[in-house]
Amino acid sequence: MSTLWIALRAAVYATGFVVLWTWLAFWAHRQDGRLGVVLPDALAPVGVGVMVLGAALALWCIATFVVRGRGTPAPFDAPRAFVASGPYRWVRNPMYVGGFLLLAGYALCAGSVAALGVALAMLLAAHAFVLAYEEPTLEARFGESYLSYKRATRRWIPGPPR
Repeated sequence: MSTLWIALRAAVYATGFVVLWTWLAFWAHRQDGRLGVVLPDALAPVGVGVMVLGAALALWCIATFVVRGRGTPAPFDAPRAFVASGPYRWVRNPMYVGGFLLLAGYALCAGSVAALGVALAMLLAAHAFVLAYEEPTLEARFGESYLSYKRATRRWIPGPPR
């Protein structure tokens, strides 16, 4: 399968994911008036940095899946090879971390407590998905190599392999 075709599919799936969660964050931001709480404007520059970091991390993950794993981030079109390099060397779920950072950064830029809630909801949904589907599927598919990786690499907090 050509790398270009895989990259195209990965871009389509990733765009769909980003559009969904961005739409939810925009919708939530419109609800801030009801909450009566606003984040300080001073957090906006921090939010830009957090968004850039999150976007860069997510793009790095997608590129790693395409090139090393010969697949996409979508569960129905997953990498064919086990990926434990690039950002996956430091944390087991860097793509979700990147998505969270992107949404949290937007919330900081917009001063939106409700959008920050969406970022937290995304992280909780990702955690539930990882526990219920992703980890059992990877264990069944890649066996001891994944189990060894799982023991050596943290799920959410980046750090050097143990």
